[in-house]
Amino acid sequence: MNKIIKEAVEVLRNGGIILYPTDTIWGIGCDATNPDAVKKVYALKQREDTNSMLVLIENPRFLNTYLHEVPEVAWDLIDVSEKPLTIIYPKAKNLAPNLLPKDGSIGIRLVNHAFCEKLLQAFRKPIVSTSANISGSTHPKSFNDIDGQIINGVDFVVPEVYDERKNTSPSSIIKLGVGGQVKIIRE
Repeated sequence: MNKIIKEAVEVLRNGGIILYPTDTIWGIGCDATNPDAVKKVYALKQREDTNSMLVLIENPRFLNTYLHEVPEVAWDLIDVSEKPLTIIYPKAKNLAPNLLPKDGSIGIRLVNHAFCEKLLQAFRKPIVSTSANISGSTHPKSFNDIDGQIINGVDFVVPEVYDERKNTSPSSIIKLGVGGQVKIIRE
């Protein structure tokens, strides 16, 4: 695994994009702080850059690095969540500007997947995670469902052997607003 992580990190550090398994579905990823890399992901997905993407981190202590403020309710949601949960937080910082929608929010998921955790620890930055499909297409349930255009369009493909998912559904999404508002986007 160390050799694969080293190769993936090298690609990420050089502004490339990777295809990798996450705790939910296969994702396309890049350095979430690099606007040029983010632009490549939008182009590969044929997606408008006004549609935001989420990022993965492996440890909740990093939330303060990428958010101006972590609403108190977020800690409770993280503690009680039994399945993968993406929380959309207001007022992101230290991320590629083209990753953020006009309101400045960002979706962040604390990943629970051994490969992703090791990748994030080695990279030391958040990684974009967006479904491995062309925008508007169904998300792939397995590696074999990923369109060849996506596979050929990335700079590095993590071998399928590191796919340890227990579910093949996207994460739940909850949006937190300033002042503690909570809105369920996807269950």
